[in-house]
Amino acid sequence: MKIALAQFNPIVGDLTGNAHRTIEWMERAHGEGADLIVFPELSVVGYSPHDLLDNHHFIDATEAAIRLIHERVPEGMGVIVGAPIRNPNPVGKKLLNAALFLECGRPVRTTAKMLLPTYDVYDEYRYFEPAERQKVIDFKGVRLGVHICEDMWNIEEYASYHMYERKPVQELVDQGVDLLINLSASPYAHDRHGVRSGIIETLCQRHGKPFMMVNQVGANTELIFDGDSRVHSGDGRLLACAPSFQEAIVYWEFGDETSCPPLPHDRIANLHDALVLGIREYVDKTAAFDQVLIGLSGGIDSAVTAALAVEALGPDRVSGITMPSVHSSAGSVSDSEALARNLRITFHELPIKDVVGSFETILEPLFEGTPFGIAEENIQARSRGVILMAVANKFSRMVLTTGNKSELAMGYATLYGDMSGGLAVLADVFKMDVYALARYINERAGEERIPLSSIEKPPSAELRPDQKDEDSLPPYPVLDEILRRYIEERQDEEVIAMATGQSVGFVRGILDAVDRNEYKRKQAPPGLRVSVKGFGSGRRMPIVARVNRQDIERMMNELEEESRA
Repeated sequence: MKIALAQFNPIVGDLTGNAHRTIEWMERAHGEGADLIVFPELSVVGYSPHDLLDNHHFIDATEAAIRLIHERVPEGMGVIVGAPIRNPNPVGKKLLNAALFLECGRPVRTTAKMLLPTYDVYDEYRYFEPAERQKVIDFKGVRLGVHICEDMWNIEEYASYHMYERKPVQELVDQGVDLLINLSASPYAHDRHGVRSGIIETLCQRHGKPFMMVNQVGANTELIFDGDSRVHSGDGRLLACAPSFQEAIVYWEFGDETSCPPLPHDRIANLHDALVLGIREYVDKTAAFDQVLIGLSGGIDSAVTAALAVEALGPDRVSGITMPSVHSSAGSVSDSEALARNLRITFHELPIKDVVGSFETILEPLFEGTPFGIAEENIQARSRGVILMAVANKFSRMVLTTGNKSELAMGYATLYGDMSGGLAVLADVFKMDVYALARYINERAGEERIPLSSIEKPPSAELRPDQKDEDSLPPYPVLDEILRRYIEERQDEEVIAMATGQSVGFVRGILDAVDRNEYKRKQAPPGLRVSVKGFGSGRRMPIVARVNRQDIERMMNELEEESRA
């Protein structure tokens, strides 16, 4: 039996488009001799449709899309798609997250997702009822153990704690299967490829069954899907694999044990490809703006953002504006000009000296007698934001913000200034990785696309004379390590201090700054998620809360003393 892995890129909610492309793919696979084609999780509607699932008209239309696909299935072929279906049980959530097995002239066979992730960016129990049992599907003499995404992740070696009692893969194996098939919508994050590989190899070696994973590719708002579809043998060897970050159909003959060499995976190269895909998909799938606009400062963040945008959209769809103030260095303009020239993008210089001066004149009656401070510094950032948004409105472009994760974590960004825009490209990329991306972009191009001066100069917001980031922040190598351990690994201050060699007080100050600036991040544009814990929908911290680390320790001591008394 020849099986096609359809590494498919659906558009959320585009039921007609997704259905027609599904038909095209299955007809292509049939023409190339495939007996079975497997699509990713929720492929008919795209992952994740969120509250579209609460609209019964949307579910009606989803059923119509499934009927259309079913009617077009070629004779003798099997097709597995992912879609929400109505729960036949009157008790529980209204929907099931299902895999549908379609054959010409035969009733639809379904099996539903058992483990529903409700953590980080996932909120599936909001919409779906978990399946009560797993169902094996027989096709052409092969027993298929079809399951969905999270159903394969519940193994001890890769779980810090046990979230689920059920083990769907084990339950399928206990019923007797010849091949395990996982429909996934598993987002990209650093080293997610390695984690998936480890899980699948472990399952194969534990159960002695070949394993196929078909994962969505593309990007929807903040989530980026890398594909990474593959087949492993019963002893864990790689038998077939799809390229990451692009659509593909990969074929595998059931029973073929020929090993396949793994595709190369480099963390910074993957990060680059993920961000490029995220920009392209956000712009093209929303279809609200055809071009993007970037404020160029001559620094590393805006340079990397512009280079990624050009890679994603082409130079004709990217433009940059540099807006020097009285505090800007000569290099901020010359480096911006060099970058625009290297990238071949439209470039303008619009000085803001007069704009800032007008604001200072207007505010002088209120500010008179007070020292120059952050308020005056931020007038410059907000003047730039107004100019960028005015140009974007006039010429129907979307502004890409350029702040990185290190700055957003510490609140080193200006609301309604450099945080203004439609998409935050680097919002989940720490500063040291921004530098690594810059070097990779130049190496990959074989030329100096990002000026070396932008890479080598000390980072600065240039909002006051001789300003450097390290005047306000710890050195980025130190800061990034602490932030990574706190935000992504959820370590507490004592553990971080011991691991980094810093004092507890120093670490506490950084962690408190992260918590204190939650209100800023809540007002930021959506950011592309590339880590296991970004600042988007997967990190839900309260803005209004009267809690800090000292209070927690004090309250614990007080409660313990009261309990003993």
